Amino acid sequence: METDPEHFDQTHWAPVRRRQPLPTFYYHEHFVELLDFVGQHYAHVLLDEHVRYLQDFRALGREAQCLYVRLVNRKGGVFARNKLRYPELGDLGPLIEELRTANWLGAPDQQHFHDMLGFLTRGEIYDVLLPRVTGMSRSLKKAELVGFALENIEPDTFVAGLDTKRVLVQHRRDETRYLMYLYFGRIQGSLSQFTMRDLGLVRVQDAAEGYEPRFGDREEALEHYFFAVRLKAAQKADAASLSRLIEEAAAWPEPNFASSAVLRDELAHRLGRAAERAGDTALALAFYRTGESAACSERAVRVMFANGGREEARVYLERCIDEPRSDEEWLVATDLYERKFKKKRTTAMTDLLRAADVVDIDESKSGAPERAVMEYFRASGLPAYRTENLFWRTLFGLYFWDELFAAGDSHSPFERLPAALSSGTFYDQHRDAIEAKLSRLADRSAAKQSILKISTRCYGTPNGVFRWRRSMLDAVFALLDVCAPEALAAVLRSLCTDYSSSRYGYPDLLVLDGEGPRFVEVKTAGDQLRRNQLLRIGQLREAGFRTDVLRVRWVLDPEQAYVVVDVETTGGRGNKHRVTEIGAVKVQGGEVVDRFETLLNPQRTIPPGITRLTGITPAMVADAPYFFDVADEFEAFMEGAIFVAHNVEFDYGFIASEYRRIGRAFRHPKLCTCASMRRLYPGHRSYSLAALCREYDISLKSHHRAMCDAEAAAELLLLVNEKRQEP
Repeated sequence: METDPEHFDQTHWAPVRRRQPLPTFYYHEHFVELLDFVGQHYAHVLLDEHVRYLQDFRALGREAQCLYVRLVNRKGGVFARNKLRYPELGDLGPLIEELRTANWLGAPDQQHFHDMLGFLTRGEIYDVLLPRVTGMSRSLKKAELVGFALENIEPDTFVAGLDTKRVLVQHRRDETRYLMYLYFGRIQGSLSQFTMRDLGLVRVQDAAEGYEPRFGDREEALEHYFFAVRLKAAQKADAASLSRLIEEAAAWPEPNFASSAVLRDELAHRLGRAAERAGDTALALAFYRTGESAACSERAVRVMFANGGREEARVYLERCIDEPRSDEEWLVATDLYERKFKKKRTTAMTDLLRAADVVDIDESKSGAPERAVMEYFRASGLPAYRTENLFWRTLFGLYFWDELFAAGDSHSPFERLPAALSSGTFYDQHRDAIEAKLSRLADRSAAKQSILKISTRCYGTPNGVFRWRRSMLDAVFALLDVCAPEALAAVLRSLCTDYSSSRYGYPDLLVLDGEGPRFVEVKTAGDQLRRNQLLRIGQLREAGFRTDVLRVRWVLDPEQAYVVVDVETTGGRGNKHRVTEIGAVKVQGGEVVDRFETLLNPQRTIPPGITRLTGITPAMVADAPYFFDVADEFEAFMEGAIFVAHNVEFDYGFIASEYRRIGRAFRHPKLCTCASMRRLYPGHRSYSLAALCREYDISLKSHHRAMCDAEAAAELLLLVNEKRQEP
């Protein structure tokens, strides 16, 4: 798969084209494009006010339209008139009056009370309140002052005290937000994605007839919008806003669609947690009972127990176990029931972790545990591959490519996930084709040939299911060669029927041993097993795959090589400044066994302050080698070693930046003597290199020269490893 992906068929996707500079009125073009798209594809879900919105907007003058779009792209819906400056629109006065006359802008009234409190400064709020409210402290912070105003002044009284001539309020905000929601599928505050497209930063779909409305009818669209608006508000709400959301909860509609129920459940959980934090457990429980997610069920049970409702919790858990609304709810309920009523002390996740096999791996690999375990298996003669979620989504996407992508259906040009996956209708739409393909998995050669054809023809085509990699077929073909077809079909079928819930949580590795395929979830000390990982392990086992958790114990190899590095530079930022000197010592078996030292020509000036600090002058590096000249030698010096430094990210970052400049990667395990000394030798006032050298009588005669500092840090490394090897 070495072919340039740009040479492959990019069906349904427009290439990235950089348009520089953006047109003067680019934002207007974007908004009109959005409105035209919604008018064409979502006419069936628009209310009368939305239809009037589209008509009235088109009736405005072009410059007035531009001003309104500028305000749409600003945060909030309240603006200081004297701070609006858009030079391309000239005098804004006539445009503002045009928008006011057509009811697109207006002065604030009592319905904008909360918006005004958020917009005004602390001092401006005081100016309104002081003549009208008694008993107010002048030391209140803004949030406290807002709360005081909400409780002590009527909205109409507050607004009457404002200088409303200088403030503009955006009208028709809800209609704007609804139309943007139809386009993007989420509550969106700006049109920035269009700008990113025009700058060539994202690809977009180019399928004039291939867009599938995300909502089938008006009821579905309005229901989703209702919960999406409130969920967005709850995510950033202050106490007063949360209170308003809680007050209106009794009027929530009952969801008629699974995807809107998900939004309702998330909203119920968020508001329930807010009620818990406020100490209102009765209200919290009411919210949790409103939601149907596993998260709501778990919190409901915990609140019941906290309130002394043990029997109530037992009945609730038994319902969740006997009639679970999801696999996760059953898992949560079963786990809680075992612990609360059968005296079981540990969770299912803990049990699985404790029962896991343990492997000892050298701590030099601790920066990449999954890769370390993969290498452990390969060293034992067993083929091993990284899998996790991407592996399964790749297999799924390639095997069902035609069903997923041939029609090019998505909800908007910016969405890559096929509409049928978003809506959960993929299996129902393609049931016969899917089952026919699943049955053909028994013919391994034909299945591999089908996947190879698709990957060759479509490599590089953007999609919302997986990302392309040159080695991606290695693990796919390895599994197809040895797995039971019915086991593989069961997992792929679950992705077809419930992609949203089944796309995450898969184990890290695929290992092939004498018994066939085995999936392995890798955990190190302190790692927790997440619920979705436990669900996927159960799913894979039920399908017929061996699936295990493997715990890694990091061990110290006394013969491990370390290279202790110090660099001197022209400044403090690796992406801007350059290395002027490298000093490095190799430590193995508790002794210094080799040294590497060189000045470097940084190809830029050395600031006088840096020269005073290090003693390295421009003349000293004028004839020194460039980094490119020593890159091979230093990489060979580092081979198989752990990169060590005092404040390692600084030195490692500079070395890695130098390699990036010459088009090469630099990847080594890292160890920081500063962090290690803090952990293993606590109690010192300072952990600077100089302070530690004084404390432990380490020579530092030429501080801020690379070799001297590297040798001093090497002495600290010996102290660190001495402590780490203690029983």
